[in-house]
Amino acid sequence: MGIAKIVISNLIPLLYLAVIPIFILIIRIYGLFIRFSSSSYSSASGNRFYKTISDKGAYGEFLVFLLLESLGEGSRILTNIYLPLDNGRTTEIDLLMVHPTGIYVFESKNYSGWIFGDEKSRNWTQSLKGGKKISFYNPVMQNRGHINALMDNLRDVGPESFFSYIVFSERCELKNVSISSKNTSVLKRNSLKSVITADISGRPKVFGESEISGIHGILSWYSLAEESIKVNHVRTIREDLE
Repeated sequence: MGIAKIVISNLIPLLYLAVIPIFILIIRIYGLFIRFSSSSYSSASGNRFYKTISDKGAYGEFLVFLLLESLGEGSRILTNIYLPLDNGRTTEIDLLMVHPTGIYVFESKNYSGWIFGDEKSRNWTQSLKGGKKISFYNPVMQNRGHINALMDNLRDVGPESFFSYIVFSERCELKNVSISSKNTSVLKRNSLKSVITADISGRPKVFGESEISGIHGILSWYSLAEESIKVNHVRTIREDLE
């Protein structure tokens, strides 16, 4: 009996250590579910809750979407826009906000580690613990391609009305990332709200309510794309990498 008490007394702290992290995780997931349910992200993206929290890219996109939603009324937000290109391919825009002051185009990178790059280099580098390095296509060039495709589809909107934001996770560090292009920002997600709020307040209104609705209506045709379009898009990207 004495041995049993000793065993139980030793097990109780271990059970606490096991239960507490699980309890914290449940609370965190429940909090995310409440935020997900109260936002319009699901209807805008077509993603269900499990897909959103289990996919790294979708989760980063969701967090940016929530931030843009918190800016207030007067704008329209679209996600996962698959715009057709002249060569028969498509380009995918993660997030886009049509606002009275312009069209804000977001490329979300939910990366960790150290990030190195400049706007003229074709590839940037992600450096992880242990010395592992991963090369990825310059996101400034990537979003510039998105904006060019948007201008092809929105002929009445001039280039001065487009603004590019490359948004990285808070889990990374931007090392030696130099950008000089006008209307282009590379930043971490935790500073996006303050930056974009300041940017919006300093820009003149260029769109009325009817123009915002019209632009949103045109681009809505390319959002919530069919699965075949998504599959072809991924296939062409893989072909380019091979």
